[in-house]
Amino acid sequence: MGGGSAGWLTAGILAAEHNTSSPDRISVTLVESPDVKPIGVGEGTWPTMRDTLRKMGVSETGFIRECDASFKQASRFDRWVTGGDDDTYYHPFALPQGYGDVNLVSRWQSTAQSPALKKPYAEVVSYQPHLCNHGRAPKQITTPEWAAVANYAYHLDAAKFGQFLQKFCTENLGVVHVLDHVSGINSADNGDISSLQTDSHGQIAGDLFIDCTGFASLLIGGHYGIPFISRKDVLFCDTALALQVPNATEDSPIASNTISTAQKAGWIWDIGLPTRRGIGHVYSSAHSTDDEAESALRAYIGNTGGDSNAGTARKLSINPGHRKTFWHRNCVAVGISAGFIEPLEASALALIELSAKMISFELPETREIMDIVAKRFNDRFRYRWDRIIDFLKLHYVLSQRTDSDFWLDNRKTGTIPSHLLELMKLWRYQPPSRSDLFQIEEIFPSASYQYVLYGMGFQAGNVPQRRSDEARLADRFFEENLKMTARFLAGLPSNRELLNHVAKYGMQKI
Repeated sequence: MGGGSAGWLTAGILAAEHNTSSPDRISVTLVESPDVKPIGVGEGTWPTMRDTLRKMGVSETGFIRECDASFKQASRFDRWVTGGDDDTYYHPFALPQGYGDVNLVSRWQSTAQSPALKKPYAEVVSYQPHLCNHGRAPKQITTPEWAAVANYAYHLDAAKFGQFLQKFCTENLGVVHVLDHVSGINSADNGDISSLQTDSHGQIAGDLFIDCTGFASLLIGGHYGIPFISRKDVLFCDTALALQVPNATEDSPIASNTISTAQKAGWIWDIGLPTRRGIGHVYSSAHSTDDEAESALRAYIGNTGGDSNAGTARKLSINPGHRKTFWHRNCVAVGISAGFIEPLEASALALIELSAKMISFELPETREIMDIVAKRFNDRFRYRWDRIIDFLKLHYVLSQRTDSDFWLDNRKTGTIPSHLLELMKLWRYQPPSRSDLFQIEEIFPSASYQYVLYGMGFQAGNVPQRRSDEARLADRFFEENLKMTARFLAGLPSNRELLNHVAKYGMQKI
């Protein structure tokens, strides 16, 4: 129930894996109101989206052309540490060279004591920040669809993405699309949902109902009354103003990364697409007025080459948090109906992917089994929400800014989750590693924590080397990274060049 990215991604993942176009398989029906428009935000993805779309049978060429998509290789954070002009670091998608083989952090910190050798951690261990600095694409013109030279995700037009998925799912995967108003929810004797009552299509029965109704949360929240857990005590940002700014020319460079620029009461996102930039200001209403936030947003647009008077800003209210339970009886919430927080690290679409994939993989064969699957689902996603909130809060805790109460309040111990405080104590003596996180499919792996920690100047204690050859091995990986960087910079086109080629000629098929 509900369309948009959440509804159509979930329908597509289920339909593709279970072959719904065959008459003896499950059926997937998507019901959405003709009057409710998708939120249309969530323009950043993670590299998992490539595999998700590939398994659905989507053409990468068609996806890029129809969704106004571009390639994303990292997130760049400006002015998060001190607020200065030279305050910048990257969180790239590529793992550090030699990650897991040797303690890179210890060696990097020891060499960084020399001013001549002092370079940002991500630039020493990964080629990807250098590719982003030069606006490079993550693959060559001859690289086939879905394949990569450098790990990548996408920036996209969220509204066009939903329309693209709708067309693909209905025409290729056998998803039934019902455009109608839901006037009631009918219950079975055991308390399950038995059917949706619609104005023009009567009752639509089902075994499993997936709530993709966004902020309304009509099934999990409205029908079942599952409580909402606010996390505003940890993540303060509760409002966003969004604008679409046309590119200056048809050949304007397209950034290979999301740009996140810290402000006095929040931060501004900047996402480059082939025809425009998506720019928005996320802020705390307790620390800024709407007028102050819009002034900061328009000043940023003007300072980065855009028209500061472009368009009317769209205001979005954010209630940071999530449902206490995500799967209740035969109803499971996916997307904003399950929860929503500020889009600092583009976790929204990744959570939809992970939710839909688990539902599809563990789709219960019987009603009895459904309760077991529901418990496993709830345990896993409570963990995931906690880890996402930890990771986003880390960006604020590590800041050294003192220019506003927003930054000072974010560093108060009472606002920091206890789990994160424990990890930060541990990381004084050892870098984040795979042993700190317990799931195979972590949204933010330990490498991500390293990029943020050391990108923001986290000072670890003096950790002794555990192997006699540790320094030599680390230096070898640093040298490998330099060589890869030079080779990739010489051989990869710009983001704009590759996207222009895809628009005109398409990509090679695998």
